[in-house]
Amino acid sequence: MRTVLQSHVGKVRQVNEDQAWSGRLLNGHTAAIVADGMGGHRAGDVASGLAVDSLVQSLKAWEQAASAKEAASRLRDMIRKANSVVYETASLNEQYHNMGTTVVMALLDGNTGLIGHIGDSRAYRLRSGRLEQLTEDHTLVNELTKSGQLSPEEAARHPRRNVLTRALGTDREVEVDVQIIDWQLGDRIVLCSDGLSGLVEPQDLLATLEDSGANLEQQAQRLIDLALAAGGDDNITVVLVADEGKASAAGGDTA
Repeated sequence: MRTVLQSHVGKVRQVNEDQAWSGRLLNGHTAAIVADGMGGHRAGDVASGLAVDSLVQSLKAWEQAASAKEAASRLRDMIRKANSVVYETASLNEQYHNMGTTVVMALLDGNTGLIGHIGDSRAYRLRSGRLEQLTEDHTLVNELTKSGQLSPEEAARHPRRNVLTRALGTDREVEVDVQIIDWQLGDRIVLCSDGLSGLVEPQDLLATLEDSGANLEQQAQRLIDLALAAGGDDNITVVLVADEGKASAAGGDTA
């Protein structure tokens, strides 16, 4: 498996509050993380950086789980640990008061994988020409849409569409969404911050990933360019994970 990571500050923000990591672990698993910080006064990049650092440290100590269910429980505990790191740091530093971050991460091994997330950074899976959103946004607008108070069209342009109902680090305890997915040869996983998903339409995301004339690096850069062309009003981060078979096993990961 290969991973490619691209991030851009965008056209409006002065600081990139997104943090990301991807790579292959010593035990053979492939992992990827995207975190989109918030808090202002540089607190957002502190929150996302602390979260990613904590998660990477936990990933590097990851041991083979007895079952997929046990692995999911471990991943949930790992994200809760990162939540504590961010929350405690904010509690001890007034300048970081109420900082937080989204997080979405993937851990893949063999024919199975885990997706964990909090907030509105997303995970998608591309399989056989079909792009599926694996995560559900933890946002006020999504809650209103699910309850029928907003149509999808109204939600897409709602002025409060970026208001989160759940974030990592803002509270002592947090609910973590973790799911077990199947993983097949030829699949792609896309992790991204809302600076990408909020500006690039799913059909354009799919068309870019389906472009056989572009490699992973070129596809990731194209997605960044699409978000910039659509306004680039937020930080933009994307990680692509591809299972290209044994032919690419010797290829390096990009992080």
